[in-house]
Amino acid sequence: MALDAIVVSALVDELQCLVGGRVDKVHQPERDEISVYIRTRDENYRLVLSASSANPRVHLTERTKKNPATAPLFCMLLRKHIGSGKITAVEQVGFERIIKISVESYNELGDLTVKYLIAEIMGRYSNVILVSEDGTVIDSVKHVDGSVSSVREILPGGKYSPPPAQDKIPLTEFGQDHVIDLGHPVKADKAILSSVAGISPLTARELVYSVFGTTDVKALEVNTNKAAELKLAVMRLAGKVRSKDFSPCIITDMSTGKLMEFSAVEIRQYEGLANVQLFDSVNAVVDDFYYRRDMHDRMRQKSAGITKLLNNNIERVSKKLSILERTVKDAENREKYKIRGDLLTANIYRMSEGMKEIEVDNFYDPDSPSLKITLDPSLSPSMNAQRYYKKYNKAKTALVEAAKQMEAARADLNYLESTLYVVENAETIEDINSVKDEMASLGYISGHGRQTKRKDKEKSKPMHFVSSDGFDIYVGRNNTQNDYLTLKFANTSDLWFHTKDIHGSHTIIKLGLDKDVPKSTILEAARLAAYYSQARGSAQVPVDYTVIKNVRKPNGAKPGMVIYDGYNTVYVKPERIDEKCAENSGK
Repeated sequence: MALDAIVVSALVDELQCLVGGRVDKVHQPERDEISVYIRTRDENYRLVLSASSANPRVHLTERTKKNPATAPLFCMLLRKHIGSGKITAVEQVGFERIIKISVESYNELGDLTVKYLIAEIMGRYSNVILVSEDGTVIDSVKHVDGSVSSVREILPGGKYSPPPAQDKIPLTEFGQDHVIDLGHPVKADKAILSSVAGISPLTARELVYSVFGTTDVKALEVNTNKAAELKLAVMRLAGKVRSKDFSPCIITDMSTGKLMEFSAVEIRQYEGLANVQLFDSVNAVVDDFYYRRDMHDRMRQKSAGITKLLNNNIERVSKKLSILERTVKDAENREKYKIRGDLLTANIYRMSEGMKEIEVDNFYDPDSPSLKITLDPSLSPSMNAQRYYKKYNKAKTALVEAAKQMEAARADLNYLESTLYVVENAETIEDINSVKDEMASLGYISGHGRQTKRKDKEKSKPMHFVSSDGFDIYVGRNNTQNDYLTLKFANTSDLWFHTKDIHGSHTIIKLGLDKDVPKSTILEAARLAAYYSQARGSAQVPVDYTVIKNVRKPNGAKPGMVIYDGYNTVYVKPERIDEKCAENSGK
């Protein structure tokens, strides 16, 4: 888990801003999540304490969530015991993933008391617990009885005890006298995890990488010198944590842009494979990471139905194409039926009813070889000839119809695949709703009622970037936006970009009065077009570009489908414009 004791140490250091502040409000927007609003002399803060099994965390945030109409019981209890209370301390318990917040408040008798709000960040065992001054559990987000844990119960009225200590050396206490047990058939990072407490698998791998330049190292193969270097690396990390020398960052996959992990210390092990975004604070890292992860989970749930629908339609159209291709292949042999009909007509005088076959000279072949033709004994000679003419005409008609249907099916498949790409890479709920509306208008979602009138502010808008030379670049989020950008928004002289024969977004450079576009801006727009396409993970992507007047939409074409000519092609590496000169304004 990325939120290790190092991250907790950094969080606690930053949460000292809450000391001296007063609890203003307490809410419980989720079953396992508490929001505490705190007022200080200088600023107001919102503290999140989550005991979610999937995303346990503690951090400050400016984002708000909708609260239930009736506050849950634990929320009411917190309001009673710590409401208007003064925060006197924020501490990390030992070097564990436990944060203890001391709150001083008056009880019903007017006596000044201290309560402890304890957040245990431990995966599925995470909890938020309110404890009295004498160590009695007042209540908790999750009740843990003997059926859940025979070692440690968390129930109202019981005594609070911290989780059992691990048989490891806490990182901050690791020194010259300690050792890393490398005598087992495991990887070196696993050996570090089994010897040192408070670090995550990510941090353990980073320690190995700092010594070996790779994370794939077996513990038994580490020689004495390298073992000493590894120990020194752990000691250096311990020193950084003790001196509060942190480097908060979020790691995202370079090819897909998806979140991977976050850390409070420098991460270099993914060099060339991932982007490491540095932040000013660990609170900002945790807030941003879990917000984006939460949005990703919500997007996945929201898009599950439309994704299934698209995949089913893609499978259906693909099967239809296979059948049509077989029909065309069979129809390509239609001439043989006409030849047989002609040969039977020419030899009808030799035929009689009841014959099963006849051998004739094939005068269509220069050598006039003999050819056996199968007959239906129940038919007359002339009807046998007509039977082959009918097969010929049927195959000829099938070829024409199949060609038309294949063209429509390919366009259909192209649209469905491009729409699936849009759904899989959607960044907001509005993007998904736009796709549903679009598909409903085309009849893919029957009786869905998606054609609702949304407020303009609820509609997603094209992405807006500014190039290093100051040119506005717009990128469509879906097929409808692609049509809007290309057919309505852009002027005839604006530049249009699209990946060559690859599904992706339409990208526009707005020229304004300046028609002389620098090569650097053209390359930046091309990189954006490649980044927002199915080729995002490729090293080199061909991107076509031309002026808008060379782009047109065929009659009856589906959203996002255009044809173009008079274009140039550049090969670029997919990437977003650097944040220093880019702005995702959504204009």
